[in-house]
Amino acid sequence: MFSNTEDSKTKLSELGEFGLIDHLTKHFSIQQSSTLKSIGDDAAVLEHKDPIVVTTDMLVEGIHFDLSYSPLKHLGYKAVMVNLSDVYAMNAKATQITVSISCSNRFTVEALEELYAGIHHAASLYNIDVVGGDTTSAIKGLSISITAIGTAKKEKITYRSGAKPNDLVVVSGDLGSAFMGLKVLEREKEVFKVNPNSQPDLEKYTYLVERQLKPEARKDIPELLEKLGVLPTAMIDISDGLSSEIIHISKNSNVGANLFEDKLPMDPALIATCEEFELDSTTVVLNGGEDYELLFTIDQKDYDKIKGNPNLSVIGHITEAKEGIHLITRANQKLPIQAMGWNSMDKEEN
Repeated sequence: MFSNTEDSKTKLSELGEFGLIDHLTKHFSIQQSSTLKSIGDDAAVLEHKDPIVVTTDMLVEGIHFDLSYSPLKHLGYKAVMVNLSDVYAMNAKATQITVSISCSNRFTVEALEELYAGIHHAASLYNIDVVGGDTTSAIKGLSISITAIGTAKKEKITYRSGAKPNDLVVVSGDLGSAFMGLKVLEREKEVFKVNPNSQPDLEKYTYLVERQLKPEARKDIPELLEKLGVLPTAMIDISDGLSSEIIHISKNSNVGANLFEDKLPMDPALIATCEEFELDSTTVVLNGGEDYELLFTIDQKDYDKIKGNPNLSVIGHITEAKEGIHLITRANQKLPIQAMGWNSMDKEEN
């Protein structure tokens, strides 16, 4: 759990709300020509010629993250990625974000500096402007709410509702690794609780842990598809698990889908760690969540344009709605897919 150190004990009250905002945002610079006015006034002023897409996500301590193994700098970075991923899932370009946080007095100025260092790194790397937000006190814990703003040509915006029978189902990257990274971290947390002197050896889990603590939004995929001349018919980001996301596309498009188990992209580290934990890797891929890859559908005529691309995997096809949503196993069994992924409301009140 985050705790104050000898070098980290400046109380938030010493700066006050406006002083804290000025302190945390002093290193942010404007990178987008569409940002006419950033932080420092009652509201930001933006000028976009094309349609604007807007999305908001909130991360709450104890629900979405655990500070016993989530460094604050990584958390700030991840909070930005979670939101940018939704913009890219609309086939849009992210341009600005606002950042709002609430935290208890257990956090110091130095702690929030670490959080904002991660936000600053993400903004610089992904060429977006931080144009506003808010800070407020909380009775306990830390919450981060980010709103992301993007833009796209009207004819290029991709919704969940455009998939049609015979379209191909495509996914970027590999799936399931973020969930297994979480499983590793949770296991090490339990070991530490029993023996605080133990030091976790995470070297062989580096990729999985990074996928959990420092995911990357797939800004490159809309850019790649445009370069290839491919306009997806439907698209969504994989935040709650592959099973949940294909169901979202199917329901919104009024179609069914067949996914093929032997086509699901898995990293070797995922397969090995699933064996270690005695978990079925296909189940993890379907239901894990937090991969922040893009799941989309394309017309069959575009297959040759993406064929063999190392960033993309064709994992199935769209069917008529009456056929339902199924996984075709390696044994050629046809199993119905149910939403078993992450549900942020599935937490009992303490």
